[in-house]
Amino acid sequence: MAQSIRDDANIEFMLKAVLQLRDMEECYNFFSDLCTMPELKSMSQRLVVAKMLSQGHVYSEIVKATGASTATISRVNRSLLYGCNGYEEIFKRLEEE
Repeated sequence: MAQSIRDDANIEFMLKAVLQLRDMEECYNFFSDLCTMPELKSMSQRLVVAKMLSQGHVYSEIVKATGASTATISRVNRSLLYGCNGYEEIFKRLEEE
């Protein structure tokens, strides 16, 4: 059986740390220390792909706009369809700002 991210103490520690960030500057500093630039670019690309998919964009438009592979787009689409609704919750909160 696949392990849930909820069962990993290291992931839980990291997520608790993220919840301690207070502003954009702290986010920049923390994620600059935690992640490599390619990791940050990859995560941000997936987030943009999810947003575009949720807005009804087709794969070809997303590839052109983000440079993401169709495999990445498919993976993100599966998360949107069958995941934990994390993307949707964040997009809703961002729209409320």
